[in-house]
Amino acid sequence: MGAIIDLLSDIWYGLRDFMYYALDNLDLCAFLILSAIAIIAALYVVTDKEVVHSAFYLALVFLCIGFVYFFLEAEFIGVIQLLVYVGAITILFAFSIMLTRRKIMSGGDSDE
Repeated sequence: MGAIIDLLSDIWYGLRDFMYYALDNLDLCAFLILSAIAIIAALYVVTDKEVVHSAFYLALVFLCIGFVYFFLEAEFIGVIQLLVYVGAITILFAFSIMLTRRKIMSGGDSDE
């Protein structure tokens, strides 16, 4: 019985020490969460069946990368990343997908 109590107290103190470390390093925790979101979104860019969804997942990846630049204290590059890639390139992808899909869908409906 004493071994179980010692094990539970070790787990409790380990969790407490981890929480103290996490609260002292909130920027590290935010960076880890942001990088996990970026990796998951990048996987969805490659594996999603809908092309429009892939374009917007790519925008999420660009957004996460822009925020990583802010963590690196490169604010100018972060702002340029947000304006150029998230704003311009993603909208360009979305418009080009919408324009090409209309022609493909209208060409496939003919019964000749």
